[in-house]
Amino acid sequence: MAIKVELLGGLDLLFNKQKALSLSLSNLGSTKLGSLIDYMAQIIEKPSQKDLFILNGTVRPGIIVLVNDQDWELLEKEEYNLEEGDEVVFVSTLHGG
Repeated sequence: MAIKVELLGGLDLLFNKQKALSLSLSNLGSTKLGSLIDYMAQIIEKPSQKDLFILNGTVRPGIIVLVNDQDWELLEKEEYNLEEGDEVVFVSTLHGG
């Protein structure tokens, strides 16, 4: 079972400049959205930048998570069960200036 992940707002820079990924749910070990977040943190190109994506076991404040265009806050957050064909978008609202 595959899902699509998009990385917007500069998050692609943490993932070798990949703006979109296709991932197999079997690679995550669980169908929970929290497992996807853990997996994404593990594949960050530079481990020293992990804290730019994850904080205390979840995405850091300032990163919006959408599942099939719905805010994850409405979908049980980390407990949401991913399904075949789901599209998960991570959007960073944190910008320098």
